[in-house]
Amino acid sequence: MAQKSKILIIGGTGYIGKFVVEASAKAGRPTFALVRESTVSDPVKGKLIANFKNLGVNILHGDLNDHESLVKAIKKVDVVISTVGNFQIADQVKIIAAIKAAGNVKRFFPSEFGNDVDRTHAVEPAKSTFEMKAQLRRTIEAEGIPYTYVSSNFFAGYFLPVLGQVGVTAPPRDKVTILGDGNQKAVFNKEDDIGTYTIRAADDPRTLNKILYIRPPRNTYSMNELVALWEKKIGKTLEKTYVPEEQLLKNIQEAEIPWNVVLAINHSVFVKGDHTNFAIKPSFGVEASELYPDVKYTTVEEYLSQFV
Repeated sequence: MAQKSKILIIGGTGYIGKFVVEASAKAGRPTFALVRESTVSDPVKGKLIANFKNLGVNILHGDLNDHESLVKAIKKVDVVISTVGNFQIADQVKIIAAIKAAGNVKRFFPSEFGNDVDRTHAVEPAKSTFEMKAQLRRTIEAEGIPYTYVSSNFFAGYFLPVLGQVGVTAPPRDKVTILGDGNQKAVFNKEDDIGTYTIRAADDPRTLNKILYIRPPRNTYSMNELVALWEKKIGKTLEKTYVPEEQLLKNIQEAEIPWNVVLAINHSVFVKGDHTNFAIKPSFGVEASELYPDVKYTTVEEYLSQFV
């Protein structure tokens, strides 16, 4: 086995970032997390950082807006994984500049972790975020930086505990709203598994300059299938309300932030089928559960059982 690459995670205290940091440390990778000095004193994120240290993670102080600190951190590693949040997507050009200046990076993973932004039919306000991510891809490619883009589809933790119902806190037990005709298939992945697959891909020559799709067959469901599975688990038939596309588009325009973004993403997935309406071709992508059949991922069925 070749020596394991040293990995730097930028945005490691964020929602998906913490799972990537933990997966890297647990895989025995030399793991570095770049955090702002102010983050250490944050009550919630401070605990996360203490947990990272217990796992053997090297904490580096730096900031996206401090070029020198970025270059210094990047020079210590082989692979850079960005998991910054939506508000910092455009700022990743600063990471690209620092990678170019450092000159030693074998692979860069920009912050993606959702739809494949090159194959989407999203409407606003999701459209411009996806376009920003796509533009970042073009910049990485133009700069000749080796990359992997992770298309992890839905985070299970956002979606499955409420079965995608907006504005509720528990899975439905009486009635359920289904967008479109409910037949487009979506993909739901547990966050730890997304972290595990991302780290497995970091050194893999098969994922170099490719999109890593996390699309395991047992996590791919239409909304109708998902509701049927839930009904079977609770032994009850739910009253279903279908929202036609025209109504959904109207709802997106009328909704407040952030619900308008959530609804726009749901429109892209459940009406346009953007998770699964294309085949993964070897020319541009690979599928994680096929590449790493030894990873025992949590299935949707297993995930839902905790709420019964």
